[in-house]
Amino acid sequence: MSEIAIFSGTAHPELAAEICEHLEVPLLPSRLTRFANDCLEVQLQANCRERDVFLIQPIVAPVQEHLVELFLMLDAARGASAARITAVIPHFAYSRSDKKDAPRISIGGRLVADLLVAAGANRVLTMTLHSPQVHGFFNIPVDHLHALKELAAYFRRYDLTHAVVVSPDLGNAKEAAAFARMLRTDVAAGAKQRFSDDKVVISSIIGEIEGRDVIVLDDEIAKGTTVVELMDHLRRQGARSIRIACTHGLFAAGALERLGGMDDVIEIVCTNTAPIPPERRTDKLKILSVAPALAEAMRRIHNGESVSVLLQPDA
Repeated sequence: MSEIAIFSGTAHPELAAEICEHLEVPLLPSRLTRFANDCLEVQLQANCRERDVFLIQPIVAPVQEHLVELFLMLDAARGASAARITAVIPHFAYSRSDKKDAPRISIGGRLVADLLVAAGANRVLTMTLHSPQVHGFFNIPVDHLHALKELAAYFRRYDLTHAVVVSPDLGNAKEAAAFARMLRTDVAAGAKQRFSDDKVVISSIIGEIEGRDVIVLDDEIAKGTTVVELMDHLRRQGARSIRIACTHGLFAAGALERLGGMDDVIEIVCTNTAPIPPERRTDKLKILSVAPALAEAMRRIHNGESVSVLLQPDA
């Protein structure tokens, strides 16, 4: 790994440091400067010439700040004659903007993909895109990981005899079905209709819930609107216990406190793709690390080995 160079943006330096620990390489220094006119400047403070450069920066709140910082890091690495530049984006915020579902609307996922390439990215490593088709917006290689194995390993510690995995909507049903196969449980899904960012209606749940231990699986939880709506249906249909799991724990607008305050929610499990400050955490929250998975993917990318093997259930 002597020719590898890893830098972190300011979005999640703790995750970057953990990845470097697994790879047994140093996290190289960088500097972010904000000028009086509010413009940003990035300096990578280590040699990049003819090296395999990895820039770790999840696109999390404040999204626009961290995204521009990533663009500047890419530009700096390209200007420093890096041999190859991989943008490691554990959470890709704009993957929600994947289609034109209203007149004269922007498609942010495609635009950001184009801008990352224009800034200098030769490759992207990301995890659990909200809309998997965003993968196809890139004209460079994209390695798209998921955290189902990490979540499954955690939930196998419980008695799953009466468990059922519930997807909040049909769009996430494929991932929920794969997760259920890993746990050898049944699967169910909500029939959801979204009217706005904070208005969701679930008309029914397809599958057996009464007397079951429910594991709600979603790709990300932001405001928690969908999960809160789903909880009412689970209660009415007689769920015995409820646990909530997701890859991206964004927990905006007091979502973590709201979900954690529900007596029938036993546990909330997420990964560390997005930072959660200690003061915002609750006793019901469990954070799993995806640093080993990202580190192994980066090692395989650097050595020219297959990354898709990591997506196999027994890998």
